[in-house]
Amino acid sequence: MNTVNPSITSRDDKWREELRAAIPTRERTAIPRAKMPEVDAAYRITCEDEVNQGLSLEQAVLEARRCLDCPDPGCVKGCPVHNNIPGFIKNIERRNFKMALEVLDETTVLPAVCGRVCPQEKQCEASCIYNKMKKPPVSIGNLERFTADVNRAMARMGATVPSTTAEAPEVVEEPVPMRQAPLISIKIAVVGSGPSGLAFAGDMAKRGYNVTVFEALHQFGGVLKYGIPEFCLPNAVVEYEIEKLRASGVELVKDCFVGKTFSYDQLHEMGFKGIYIATGAGKPRFMGIPGENLPGVMTANEYLIRLNLLKSKIYGVNSTSLNEKLVAVIGGGNTAMDAVRYARRLGAKRAMIVYRRSEEEMPARVEEIRHAREEGVEFLTLHNPVEYLADENGFLRAMRLQRMELGEPDSTGRRSPVPVEGDIVEVPVDLVVVSVGSLPNPPKSLPDLEMTRQGGIVVDNASMKSSAPCIYAGGDIVRGPATVILAMGDGRRAAQAMHEAFLRKLEQIEL
Repeated sequence: MNTVNPSITSRDDKWREELRAAIPTRERTAIPRAKMPEVDAAYRITCEDEVNQGLSLEQAVLEARRCLDCPDPGCVKGCPVHNNIPGFIKNIERRNFKMALEVLDETTVLPAVCGRVCPQEKQCEASCIYNKMKKPPVSIGNLERFTADVNRAMARMGATVPSTTAEAPEVVEEPVPMRQAPLISIKIAVVGSGPSGLAFAGDMAKRGYNVTVFEALHQFGGVLKYGIPEFCLPNAVVEYEIEKLRASGVELVKDCFVGKTFSYDQLHEMGFKGIYIATGAGKPRFMGIPGENLPGVMTANEYLIRLNLLKSKIYGVNSTSLNEKLVAVIGGGNTAMDAVRYARRLGAKRAMIVYRRSEEEMPARVEEIRHAREEGVEFLTLHNPVEYLADENGFLRAMRLQRMELGEPDSTGRRSPVPVEGDIVEVPVDLVVVSVGSLPNPPKSLPDLEMTRQGGIVVDNASMKSSAPCIYAGGDIVRGPATVILAMGDGRRAAQAMHEAFLRKLEQIEL
């Protein structure tokens, strides 16, 4: 994937050559991986404070020294948005934090977000050369978070970001490439303000397009706001990143449901020449078992939206506390972990994960599983709900769980769960949160758009172009529920393709 601007740092830069030569490789590889400070589990379940506290300045600089500045960095290939990872990390090592952020800003609009919620252990860090040495990889995610956080903190204090110390090479401020001026005033519409829409908007704005993002809800950020709790991703972090985007010239319009407030045809009438659809995947998905319509059974999407946007109003307008309640979350992904950990913070007496496979097969991040266990979450693995039972008033009182065992691997390589005949247990429960995925939010008023049977938009994978004229799409509306960074990768790929399409048209104009 091409970046919008030429790289502002190269491995051949003199300062990077001097930095590599300053410390022998053997000495760099002997440095232990920095450990992220965390809030104590006993305290954190009493509040929504962020669990991971971030690396200190000295921790970050020491961790950056571990990076070997590889000539063919696997970490960049493993990153869906192809961040210049050695480039920003080497700037941390020389304590030029401002330049480190500028390197990241070339390819990502959400470094503080990605540094917190991306599965680095399966992507960039999984491709780090340290794995071949049987050593822990460089803590790329934590360093990305540090870079964004230290720059945000200094900007808010009105201070200059520290760039040099006695032990670091002298830093000469290098010019930052200017934003590309627009060739022609072209209006671009983005439908949805989640990570895919924001990434697309940021890249198009850098290229000089007039970009407007339309959001159906009353807050911007999509899943970053309504789907991820503050103890994992503070709202203030998301809002700061969005304000950076607004400052770059992107217009953001909330409470606007494209397809209902006005149609896609009206977008064209308003002068928008290109449209990017990034409406996500929030359509409910249940398991189709008896009792799912009982009061007290809801999807993770509904549960987290109510908590993240309405706080404790789980059951709507009349707030109902989870204090001393029995809560079960069905599923083993990151969303399930967020939901069950939230229940602990709301005082649940018993908070359970019910998952039909073993813990080794859980798709959630290892860190999320560890945090949940530290916070007192129970894991009922190799169990699957088959029925929900009501009390005499029609409210949920219990769930019936079928015990499972692992059979042969399925198409994904994971071993398929098989019921153990006759082994069913009844477990009391007050609230069940179903977290078994969700379906795409299909766009309204676009009858000619080619769709999948699940309601997703069919696109060309290389360009993210749909079957409809002028319309591109990406993120969960195309691929189904996935990670923030994959959605951002779609947005960047679509921006590149749309820009190239406009350039081809402009070349045909004769005056």
